Amino acid sequence: MTQRLKVLALTLALALGFASSIAHSEPFETNPTASASDADYAAGKRAMESKNWPEAAKRFQQAALRDPDNPDLQNYLGYTHRNLKQFDLAFKYYKRALQLSPRHRGAHEYIGEAYLMVNDLPNAEKHLAALRGICLLPCEEMEDLEKAVVAYKAKRPG
Repeated sequence: MTQRLKVLALTLALALGFASSIAHSEPFETNPTASASDADYAAGKRAMESKNWPEAAKRFQQAALRDPDNPDLQNYLGYTHRNLKQFDLAFKYYKRALQLSPRHRGAHEYIGEAYLMVNDLPNAEKHLAALRGICLLPCEEMEDLEKAVVAYKAKRPG
């Protein structure tokens, strides 16, 4: 193998390894250690894991007062309000998360799922298209939203 082909092969291998690490990174948080420095953020995550949505919303809101530009907190606020069936608030927080971090995979997935919950397929598909552009390789968020869109379409009459 020529030196040039070896360099090309190595470059390709490194690029694929990097892309793979991106596709398999933490899907919901851009800064997974942020909750360690904020008691309300950590309590919100615990409440969310136990599906205590009112407590999660309260704690994430308190954490967001101190860190209003954290896209993960905004995404979690959207998710908790979505589970409380407070869709106007959910959309507000998801949109803020995406304003802060336009490539936030979790926010795109969750807002897409929320749009399906309010029967807005075109907007759900818009966020699925965004995930297709963001995920270099298939990512969990894109696959989850694709499944939700397929299931939604299967349930629709016509």
